[in-house]
Amino acid sequence: MLDAAIDRRPHAVVIGAGFGGLAAAIRLGARGYRVTVLDRLDAPGGRASVFRQDGFTFDAGPTIVTAPNLFEELWALCGRRMSDDITLRRMEPFYRIRFDDGSWLAAFSDEHRMRAEVARLSPSDVPGFDRFLKTSEAIHRIAYDQLADQPFHRLSTMLRLVPDLLRLSGHRSVHAVVARHFRDPRLRLAFSFHPLLIGGNPFVTSAAYCLITHLERAQGVHYAMGGMGTLVAGLVRLIEGQGNRLRCNAEVARILVRDGRAAGVQLEDGETIAADIVVSNADPAWTYGKLLADHPRRRWTDAKLARAKYSMGLFVWYFGTNRRYDDVYHHTMVMGPRYRALLDDIFRRKVLAEDFSLYLHRPSATDPSVAPPGCDSFYALVPVPHLESGTDWDTMAEKFRARVQARLESTVLPGLGNAVISSRMTTPKDFRDRLLSVHGAGFALDPRLFQTAWFRPHNVSEELHGLYIVGAGTHPGAGLPGVLNSARVLDRLVAEPSRVA
Repeated sequence: MLDAAIDRRPHAVVIGAGFGGLAAAIRLGARGYRVTVLDRLDAPGGRASVFRQDGFTFDAGPTIVTAPNLFEELWALCGRRMSDDITLRRMEPFYRIRFDDGSWLAAFSDEHRMRAEVARLSPSDVPGFDRFLKTSEAIHRIAYDQLADQPFHRLSTMLRLVPDLLRLSGHRSVHAVVARHFRDPRLRLAFSFHPLLIGGNPFVTSAAYCLITHLERAQGVHYAMGGMGTLVAGLVRLIEGQGNRLRCNAEVARILVRDGRAAGVQLEDGETIAADIVVSNADPAWTYGKLLADHPRRRWTDAKLARAKYSMGLFVWYFGTNRRYDDVYHHTMVMGPRYRALLDDIFRRKVLAEDFSLYLHRPSATDPSVAPPGCDSFYALVPVPHLESGTDWDTMAEKFRARVQARLESTVLPGLGNAVISSRMTTPKDFRDRLLSVHGAGFALDPRLFQTAWFRPHNVSEELHGLYIVGAGTHPGAGLPGVLNSARVLDRLVAEPSRVA
């Protein structure tokens, strides 16, 4: 690695070592920038951090890869092959859904197997299933293939999209479009819950996100052997191989401004780092409300940030057992007795309800390296209201964990209470304090229609020249494909190094 004093490449500072920040660093490095990535935590990954305790490995957040080509592209930019460093295992089925009445549905990529699953639950809904697949593919072709990596900082781009949005029912909600194709309430749930994976309410989120069904089928659902931490570590090695640098335990206090441009950052300890451009992978509400608190803002003012709608919070229980549950699939959704009313409690009323639905991750079903021999590694993720609910998680966390345990014992993990030998929890309070997520929201801004595309914080800052935004809170949104595409957008926005030198 060249010493910064003699490295003449234009300098880019990236705030945050989540997937968006790491991908942005690699793309900038490939174009000839000298890059420094700064993160306040003691290890990279952000929401994709890794917890290790008692011989178990727990992925903190993301657990699936649905667009492996976006990762492969990063390795290719560095002249390498991803397959030389990372082993992806395709999941088939993607996941299994347990409904509250005890019935099950498995989600397959194969259209015939999926049609048989639908027919098993509701034969009359098979024609609707066929129509929905075509709808999802059509939406994917426009909203993902053509627009996911396009910048939306000009209103004209959004206006050109309006006819396609209307034609594809983008002004309607995901659930509204799904309900037009299915009558069985279980199938309506199974084909509409996907916005929850990116922090949105299916009854509010734009039907543009119906694309996820086709994305899963087209590219598959994959697991990175060793856990998501292997992907994070692989990206860090790519950055270092470019002669660039990651600094952990380096918290940014503010973005420096000179002559109306981002000029670098100041750390909490007072150190200043000069830069030609700054890329923030932090929550945009934190970037504008805290890191640019002293800079006059025209659009993302404190008042606008306060009025914005934020995604739900997450309660996550990580636990290891001294026995294996070999009849439990790698990815399992355990649905509660309510759907719309529960989501109304979470998103609108902001009430921590007695009932809940959860996602159960059992990576040791596929990967023996994440648990000691004869043991299983799990996490249970539960959507909950963010911190505007007023929930006191210091007193509620253990009570809520016990309710999650009881639900799992009564459904898919009998005898769980006697089997748990390792345990830890994450609540919306941890998202706020550890990840600097405003209101402890799990996925930054809620992806509702008027907080999508042009209405979202732009990839090129509206407030400051030389500042760029990546990650879940900007276009195109949350989820691994979203944050990786947000970094891809930078290729169209950031000037060549020769023009900023």
